[in-house]
Amino acid sequence: MPTTDAAAFRYEALAEFITGLIRRGTLPPGTRVPSLREISRQRRTSVTTALQAYRLLEDRGLIEARPQSGFYVAQTPHAIAAPAKTRPPARPTEVAVPAVMLKLLEHASDPKLVPLGCAIPSPQLLASGGLDRCLARAARVHGVKHNIYTPPRGDLSLRREIARRALRVGHALGPDDLLVTCGCTEALSLALRAVARPGDTVAVESPTYFGLLQVLQAQGLKALELPTDAQSGVDLAALDAACRVHTVSACVLASSFHNPLGCTMGEAKKLQVLALLAKHRVPLIEDDIYGDIGFGTERPRPFAALVPRGQTIYCSSFSKTLAPGYRVGWVAADERFMPRLIEAKVASTLCGPVLPQLALASFLASGGYDHHLRRMRRVFQDTLHRMVVAIDQSFPPGTKVSQPAGGFVLWLELPKPVDTRRLFVQALEQGICFAPGVVFSASGRYERCLRLSGGYGWSPRLDKGVRALGRLAATLG
Repeated sequence: MPTTDAAAFRYEALAEFITGLIRRGTLPPGTRVPSLREISRQRRTSVTTALQAYRLLEDRGLIEARPQSGFYVAQTPHAIAAPAKTRPPARPTEVAVPAVMLKLLEHASDPKLVPLGCAIPSPQLLASGGLDRCLARAARVHGVKHNIYTPPRGDLSLRREIARRALRVGHALGPDDLLVTCGCTEALSLALRAVARPGDTVAVESPTYFGLLQVLQAQGLKALELPTDAQSGVDLAALDAACRVHTVSACVLASSFHNPLGCTMGEAKKLQVLALLAKHRVPLIEDDIYGDIGFGTERPRPFAALVPRGQTIYCSSFSKTLAPGYRVGWVAADERFMPRLIEAKVASTLCGPVLPQLALASFLASGGYDHHLRRMRRVFQDTLHRMVVAIDQSFPPGTKVSQPAGGFVLWLELPKPVDTRRLFVQALEQGICFAPGVVFSASGRYERCLRLSGGYGWSPRLDKGVRALGRLAATLG
């Protein structure tokens, strides 16, 4: 590990110190935290290190900067405890998608149900007007010209725009390092096909995105679930042990605002993960689909930006921020992986539709995406705050709730052995849809956990639905 990491460890240690003061109530919501000079003097560190720590706490949504006033504890009800670190089995598991997952997908888009199920933004929050104009213009001006197959990598103009945005977080990419996919799920699927074969073992966070579990099952891959903390991410010791004890073909990790836990690793821990995987020669498949929806002042840097030429295959899409219906995602990798990714893409879907890619490229080039993201972040931050308040007031005492600093999902751990599959069925009868915890595990865990989505923004209907679900959970046991 480079010596420069020592400073990173210091600022993360300082951030954890301040976090402890907030969690214990020493610094309650709305109070001013020590100034940069004061905390650096107290903790015998530099002002630069203190500033890095405070920025990390901003990214996690724990503190907020007020112009010409300093830093204050955010107004999130931190009295609710975060879910405990998960403890999945330390062995590979054959993936069998539970039947309730298909039922969830069947009901998730039903407009008659309170939309707490699938993690999809509301159409009213998306930049549909500007994007639709870009699509109409592309069809009107270039419709005949582009009613063709693209090269397997996808439209060049879109790949250029994606590469330009990646530079903002230090991720140096060229258009040829990118391959356009049908959403992030296909990106993950192609990445796995490039590095693993049926019967191989893949290390994943636990709980993890249920779409990834479906991909693992379809490809005949085993899941090795890793203990994961709702605040700081995957357990490093468990990851090291997994790579030492088992033959692991790949490790799939979320960069930021993990689905469903909401956790985000600091850069120091990300570097440790990269060093550990490099030691064991295990490629990292990175899912960064929520990276643009952070509530802090700076976007978290992905794994792929931290170690150039590392063995990282980067996956993302516009489905959570801009256009879920366009199904446009991408995978980024260098020449070591790209030929296998292209081969898998050609065998899978050959190429993607051209006009949606042209429309997205035009919208990104116009500069409208950044304004749109700022609006979405404000809506989602406010929604999650209100959801936590409603949960605190209506769910059984002792319910634990994640505290993400981005994205729009919450992970709940109920205090008693409630089977959330049974709760799911009863909630549907009352017109409410949510995601039961078992769909996020290959080993059938998390029966008393659930995920709530705030993708539709706050409304009286959502408030009523969350509170009704809390009351229903309190009756089961």
